[in-house]
Parts: sequence; C-alpha cells; structure tokens
Amino acid sequence: MKPSQQQQQKKKPLSLSSLISCPAPFRFPETESMVLPDPSAFFAKPLLSSPLPTNSFFQNFVLNDGDRPEYIHPYLLKSSAASLGLSFPSRVADPRSIYQSFTPDLTISSSVGGDDSSDHKGANNVGGRQRHLVSSFDDLSVTLDFPGGLRFHLVRGSPYVTCSTVGCRREATSISFSAGQDVIYFTSTANHTKHTFQLANGRTYLCYSSGPLHLAHSSLNDLATTVDYAGVIRLAYLPDPSYEQILDHYSGCYPLSGQAELTRPFCVKYKWTTRGAGELLMLAHPLHLRLLVEGDAGSATTVLRNFKYPSIDGELVGVVGRSWVLRADPVPVTWHSILGLREENYGEIISALYRDVDALKPLSTTSTYYYGKAVARAARLALIAEEVHFPTVVPAVQLFLENSLKPWLDGTFFGNAFLHDPSWGGVVTKQGAVDADADCGFGIYNAHHYHLGYFLYAIAVLSKIDPVWGRKHKSQAYALAGDIVSLSRGPRARYPRLRCFDLWKLHSWEGGLAEFEDGRNQQGTSEAVNAYYSAALLGLSHGDASLVATGSTLAALEVQAAQTWWHVREGEDMYEEDFVKENRLVGVLWANKRDSALWFAPPESKECRLGIHVLPLLPITEVLFRDAGFVRELVRWVSPALEREDVKEGWKGFVHAMEAVYDGPSALAKVRALEGFDDGNSLTNLLWWIHSRSGAMEAREAAAGEQVLGLTWWRRMRSCWPGLRRRGK
Repeated sequence: MKPSQQQQQKKKPLSLSSLISCPAPFRFPETESMVLPDPSAFFAKPLLSSPLPTNSFFQNFVLNDGDRPEYIHPYLLKSSAASLGLSFPSRVADPRSIYQSFTPDLTISSSVGGDDSSDHKGANNVGGRQRHLVSSFDDLSVTLDFPGGLRFHLVRGSPYVTCSTVGCRREATSISFSAGQDVIYFTSTANHTKHTFQLANGRTYLCYSSGPLHLAHSSLNDLATTVDYAGVIRLAYLPDPSYEQILDHYSGCYPLSGQAELTRPFCVKYKWTTRGAGELLMLAHPLHLRLLVEGDAGSATTVLRNFKYPSIDGELVGVVGRSWVLRADPVPVTWHSILGLREENYGEIISALYRDVDALKPLSTTSTYYYGKAVARAARLALIAEEVHFPTVVPAVQLFLENSLKPWLDGTFFGNAFLHDPSWGGVVTKQGAVDADADCGFGIYNAHHYHLGYFLYAIAVLSKIDPVWGRKHKSQAYALAGDIVSLSRGPRARYPRLRCFDLWKLHSWEGGLAEFEDGRNQQGTSEAVNAYYSAALLGLSHGDASLVATGSTLAALEVQAAQTWWHVREGEDMYEEDFVKENRLVGVLWANKRDSALWFAPPESKECRLGIHVLPLLPITEVLFRDAGFVRELVRWVSPALEREDVKEGWKGFVHAMEAVYDGPSALAKVRALEGFDDGNSLTNLLWWIHSRSGAMEAREAAAGEQVLGLTWWRRMRSCWPGLRRRGK
C-alpha cells in the first residue's frame, strides 16, 4: 500500500522552498484590500496569475499614470503617452543631497501610437489615455509594449536602449525620434544601419538598426522614418568619442531578459538571454566589480576598464560576457557574539538582565513595526542570558515571547492581524488593508523586510529555546519569511521573488506601491541586514540548509552594499566633494538621489542618522561596522550633534555603541550614565555589545579580518549539514 500524502509529508522536513512551492502551503486569511492599486492597469493578462513585484526597479511604470521616471542604468527613462523618453542624467550636488533630474535627450514613438483604437498590440487604456503595458519582467529587466507596435527591452546595465517592432504592424511601422533640443548634426552610414545624432546640449547619441532605417528631419528637433521600418533599433549615448568603436563592435548582440540565480551560498550568477550576433556588452557598478569572479569556469567575462559611464552609483564599467559570477565575502550568522565575552564581565550584564526581564510587560501597540521591535528586543535578552550562562531569566522571556507572538500567528491578536492579499501576492495587515498609512505603509508593501525581520528574529529565538513551539508554528513563520525571501517564480508562487531585495543593485528597497519621483528608496541598512540575518537564524532553528544559505547570502550582500553606498568615506570618489565633506552616512538612498535627511529627522540630527544605520544592535552589526577606522571617523562626525538639548537618550546609545568599537572604557562610562534606551534596545544589549568588544581588536587581527571569520563559520556549518555541503561546493 502506498503511504498517504500526509504520511509522505511527515517523512520529509519542510523547507522554505517546499512550503512556498507545494500545492497548499499555509497562508494567512485572504482579504480584499481597499488601498492597493489594480495591477491589471499595467501588467499583461498572463502575468496577473502570478505574484507581482512591489518594490522593483520599474515600480513607477506600473503606478498611477505610469509616467514617473525610473533609473535603469545608465539612463533615466520615462513613459509618456505612447512614447518612451530617455535621458543620460547629469547630477546636481550640494552638501545635503545629490540628485539627477529627468530632461529628455530623445523620445521614441511610433507615429501611429497616438491612435486611440485598442487594436494595436500593446495598447493599454489608463484613464482614457493610451499607455504602455508590461509584457514581461525578471530579475534584471522589464519589457514594455507601446501602442503602435514598439517593444522596449529595458535591461539594467545595458549601454544601449533597445526596441523592436511587434504587433499588428509587425511587418513595418513608422518611427519618430524627438530630441529635447535641436538636432544640430545628423549623419547616416551608406547602408542606413547606423546614425549619429548630435544634440544642442552637446550630447551625441548613436543609433543602430538591424536593417535600413531611413530617417529625415521633420523639424529642427524631430527625425522620422521616411519608409516604414521593421526590426531592432538600439540607441547609445556616447560619453567619449573613443568609445564609438567599442559601441559599434558590440551593437549586434542585444539582451532580451536576465536572470540572477542564488545557486551557491554567497554567490550570485547573472545570465542574459540574447539575440543577434557577437558578444554581449553590459555595464557593472562598483560593487559588481568588487565581487565579479573573472575567469570563472562557468562564466567567461572580460572587463573593459577604460570603457566607463558615470552614474550616481559610481562609475559603470564595461563587462563583456553573457553570464557573470559574483562572490560576496561570507558573513557569520551566529546566535551569540562573534568574538565572545570575558567571564569577568558577566556580572554587570546579569544585573541589567534582571532589571530588563523584570520590566517586560504586555505590549499595547498594534503597529507591526513597533510591536516587532519590542518582541525582538525581548528575544535579545534570552540569547544574552544564554551567552553569560544565566538561564534563570530565560523562562520569563520565553513566556513573554509566546504570549506576544502566538496571537499574531493564529489570528487572535486584538486590533490587527496578518492577512493575505491575492491581487499582488503577499502578507498585509488588517489595519493596512483599509488605511495606506497604517503600520507605516505595510498594507501597500512598504518596508516589509524591516517589519517582518523583527518578527522573524523573535520567532527564530523562541524556536531555538522551545523547539516544540517552533515546530507547531513553523508554517506561519515560513509564510512570513516567504513574503521577503521567496525565490519562487510563476503561478505556483505565493509571493513575488525577493520582494524587497534588488538582485542588480544587491541591496533592498522600501517604498512599496507608492509613487516617487526619485524611484524606490532605503533608509535603514541595518534593519535590512537584520531581515535576512533573522531569516537565516530561522533556518538554523529548524535545520533548514536552504533558508540558512539564502538568508546569509542576502545579508552578506546587504552588508557590502551598505558599505559601498551608504557609508561615506573621505578619499573615495563615489560622491561629489561637497557632499563627502559634510556627510559620513547617506540618510535616505533613492534610486535617483542621495539625501542627508531622514524621513523623520533633518540633516542636523546626525545621531538619528547613525542610529538608523546601526539598530538593531546584533552580532552581525560587527560585520557591518568592521572598519574601525571608519567607525572612529563616524563617531567624530556625529559627536557635536550630541550637544543639542533635544537629543534623545535612545539615539545616544547607538553612538556610544559605535565608540566601543575602538574605545570600550569611554563608551562604557557613557552607557552607564544613560537614562533611557531606544524601544528596540536595552541596557543589557548595550552592555553585551561593549563587553564583547573587549579584546575585539586583538581577536580580529588574530583572525586576519572578518572575511576569515565568515569563512571559518561557513566551513563549520557545511561540516555539520550535508545540505550546505552540497550547496557550497
């Protein structure tokens, strides 16, 4: 007799991937949101049966009228009416911000695009006006179909903007190019497959076509085909005349789409689907170049180091190859401090533990963000108690966590609840389903990784303390984890692939389904790191090699991205001198802007800026701030702000924590004098951090750096779990 399906499932432990892909994984009760936009306005019908992205690089293209620009490196692109405008953006910098504004260099459209009939393939009526339609998307690209039969293959990092003719006029269509300024110089090759546009603003664009493209001036700033055209067109900005030969050489091969695979721990592989002859030329940002494995057996790449495009994210450098392999520095994902505590410091920590555990009271907030911070704060107390070998207080913390978490997981929490939204595919809340501002925008998919990261941390710790409880609530816990770390694709998936994490920029975004002129943004890098670190801890608590590998890989990439773009160092050429002189941290990093202000604080509140990039204080914080020299500069930069009368004690605590990286005694004295703490922090946690810095410099030198610590941890994990050995080979 064959075993029943239920018996078979009992034999096979559930992992994150199996929970998401199996026919009936757990999901929270379904709801119909009153605040979410209708995805059918911009997504092609076949895409609507799958979860849809809510924090993507092209999000503005599918919100409201879809006419806000997006930065698809190296171009700012904007859809308007039945046309696509492209701009190679210039930057404006001052001590408080750096930004790029959209000023169109060229706008491409079909002359029949203004036809109001819906007979044309790609026609999409929004508010009575013709708009684009997203016909496909993936990790590295989005495809937009426009009325009149133009399809744009927008692939991130391509020095060319590529479009092709499709649809009811698949044989040929009339195409026009409108310049934002006069076209003062226009030439074509004899076979009409290459054209050069020199604009009045001094910029030069090259236009390549797969067949003869006959163009003529229709006005001083407009060019139009004199004969209908069918085929592929590629446009490229020419930043340096010496690049023309390179752009000519690689113009024949164009990417249609691109996938990013996390096939091995701490490793990402890009693979593009291409058409045309020759090799593929793409552009890599600075973190790509740092992680790129040249000469990898599965990826033949050549870096063209003298072929560069400037960008707000640093120089973009040419890389030739249809696939890349990126390898991040491994990070240790541990329950306790990486370098350990000295026994002589246990006493002070235990005294604080008594007081902090005794102060635990039922939570009154119904906000997912602040509730999550509170339960994660309590979970820290349990792990610190383990580390100082003081189990006496652990049962009290365990009871607090059980009473606090269970109502959210079983739907009995008064005033709020986790629910499932089927329209975009994901977890929302009862409050957020009727109020877009409730739960800090959780209902419109803002900052899910921040909120759920705190819940996952507390759930992981409780599952470690009480494995029986962990197994009982595993399905609900994995439903929360799946909302932010699912790798699944297609109709069987419950959640979009990596809701917040950007596999091209290699860090997360927040913003959700809100339209912003500057694209997506992220404020709290350390909370993003916490999200994936906590997912990995959840995997550790259940022996799930897949989840550990995914979470730790994303955490490692998030750390290196924060160090690349948010940590502002003197002597580096990432940002303009005026901005670097005044800042050591970016406040809010937008796709198209760098801002020294925070959502909740002005640039002068430097203590808040430091704190939002440190909290929550965890073992992995040491990896995020492993550069003691930079940390010293950071504290020196923020210290004058502490003299203001309105500075809150909670923010001071994070500044003192950073000082402990290089001066423990001074930091300890300041922490002992604090009269209050951040709602996600505690005296116990600060003392644990400072005392675990004792001897840290010597231990770090002996271990030859954090990379070695990460490698040592990962080898130990692989030796314990066969699943990790298979994935890491």
